[in-house]
Amino acid sequence: MNLGIAQINSVIGDFPGNVKRILAAYRECLEAGAELVVTPELSLVGYPPRDLVFKSQFVPKCLQALDHLAGEIRQIPLLVGYVDHHHPTHPGKPFRNAVAWLEDGKIQHRIWKTLLPTYDVFDERRYFEPGESATPICWHGHRIGVTICEDIWTENYLQRPFYDRDPVDELTAKGIDLLLNLSASPFHLGKPLLRRAMIGGVARRAKVPVVYCNAIGANDQLVFDGHSLVTDAQGHLTTQFPGFVETCGVIDPFQPAKNCESPAASDPEELYQALVLGVRDYVTKCGFSSVCLGLSGGIDSALTAAIAAAALGPENVHGLTMPSPYSSRGSVDDSFALAKNLGIRCDEVPIRAAFEAIKATMQPIFDGKPEDVTEENMQARIRGLMLMALSNKDNHLLLTTGNKSELAVGYCTIYGDMCGGLAVISDLPKGRVYEVSRWLNRDREIIPWSTIDKPPSAELRPDQKDQDTLPPYEILDAILELYVEHQLGADEIISRGFQETTVRWVQRRVDLNEWKRHQAAPGLRVTSKAFGIGRRMPIVQRFVG
Repeated sequence: MNLGIAQINSVIGDFPGNVKRILAAYRECLEAGAELVVTPELSLVGYPPRDLVFKSQFVPKCLQALDHLAGEIRQIPLLVGYVDHHHPTHPGKPFRNAVAWLEDGKIQHRIWKTLLPTYDVFDERRYFEPGESATPICWHGHRIGVTICEDIWTENYLQRPFYDRDPVDELTAKGIDLLLNLSASPFHLGKPLLRRAMIGGVARRAKVPVVYCNAIGANDQLVFDGHSLVTDAQGHLTTQFPGFVETCGVIDPFQPAKNCESPAASDPEELYQALVLGVRDYVTKCGFSSVCLGLSGGIDSALTAAIAAAALGPENVHGLTMPSPYSSRGSVDDSFALAKNLGIRCDEVPIRAAFEAIKATMQPIFDGKPEDVTEENMQARIRGLMLMALSNKDNHLLLTTGNKSELAVGYCTIYGDMCGGLAVISDLPKGRVYEVSRWLNRDREIIPWSTIDKPPSAELRPDQKDQDTLPPYEILDAILELYVEHQLGADEIISRGFQETTVRWVQRRVDLNEWKRHQAAPGLRVTSKAFGIGRRMPIVQRFVG
C-alpha cells in the first residue's frame, strides 16, 4: 500500500484556506503515487478551535467545506479531520471530534474520537461527545483501524489512568492489519521522543504497523511540531518526518523496516525551532508582517530578536535601544552589535529627558519620599510607551522579551517591559535562555559574547544586578521546575536539599504574582507546564503548600 502522509499547517477557522492546503497536499501525495492520504486531527478546522465551535455558523460552515472537499476527491481516498454535530435528540455534548473518509465524491465513513482529554492544555469534554465504538474500515483487502490523537495514548504515558476504554484494544479485538492515527499533539521539550516510544509500544501491543500523522504549526500559545512517523508491527521506526516544517510523503507501512533512526535534535535546537515556528505563525496568522521590540543589551532581548529575525526575516524586525541614566554604554553597543549581526534595524531613543520630566511632574506628590522601585518601574513604563508608539505608528506587533524565571517571581513591570502582543521566551527559564543562545552561536557570533558573558541586570538603578534581588538563576530555575512544573509543595522541595528561606521566598513570589501573569501577553509553550493555557490558578486564594 502506498500511503500518503500530509503533515500540514492549518489555520483555525479558515475553512477556504484549509481546503486549499489539504487539496494541495493531497495532490502532491497523488503525484508521488499515494493510494490513500491521511491528514492531521481537525485539519479542516485547525486545532484547538475552542469556543468557536459554539458560534452558530461555525460547524455548519465546517460541514459545507467538508462537502466541497468531498466533491474534489475521486477514487483515491482522503482522511480529513473536522467537527461534526452530535445527534440533536441524544444527551451529551453538542459536537464530535471527527474524521471523514472521503472517496468517490462522498463521505464514505465517519469516525468519532473516543478518548477526549481534559487535562493540561486540553479541554475537549467541554465541546465533544466521545465515540461509542471503534470499528475497522475494510478497504481493498485491508482492515484499517482509524484513531484520533488521544485514542492511542496509553496509561503508561499519561500522568495517571484517565479512561475505562481502549480504542486500540477494541479495534484489534475486531481484527485490523493497519492502525492510523490523525493527531494534533502539541510540542513541549521531550515530547517527540516520548511519542516515538509510545507509538512503538502501541504497535507491539496491536501487532500491526502504525501510521501517525501529526499537525505542524502554531495556534496561539501551542506549537505543533509534526514529527509524523511510521512503525512496523514490532514497533521499529520505519519512517520519520522532519519536525517544524510542512511535509508530504508517501510510504508503504507494510514494507520491512529499514534503520531510519537518527540522532534526536539537541534540546536547544528543538527549543529554537519551536520558538521560530511559534513566532512566525502567531505574527502572520494574526495578520501582521513585522515586529518591534526593545533591545536592552541583555541576553533575553537578544535571543528574542534572533528568533524573530529567523522567523520573519531581518527586514521585518525593528529594535529600539532606550538607554536610561543607569544604562551602561556597553549595553547600547551590544544592542547595535546584535542588530548588525542579525541584519535588523536598531534605533537609539534615550529616555533620560522623559524620566526626569515625569519625576518633576510627580515631585509635588512624592515630595520627601526616597526613590525606590517606583522610579525603576517608571523607566520600564516609559520604554513600554515608546515601543507601543512604534507599534502603532508602523503596524508592528510588539514582542515582549521576559523569560520564565522572571515572570514566575514577578521580576518584570506590568505596563512596562510586559507591554506587547506576544511573549516569545516566557516559557524559557533563564538557564535555558543561555543554553539556546550559546547553541545559536555555535558556528559564529550572532548574540554578542559580551551579552552572554556579563552578569544579567535590569540597569534601573546604579550598579544593579539581578542577583541583588533574585536567588542565583541555577537555584531559582531548579526550584521553579519543582514548584511550577511538578507542582511539589515547599516542604517536598526543601527535603531535596534546597534552603528553606529561598524555597519559601520563591513559593510566595510565584503565588503573589498570579495577577500579573494574568495580564501578560500570551506566551509560546515549550515546556511541560507553561504559564497560561495549561496552568489555571486562581488569582484570589490563600492556600500555602
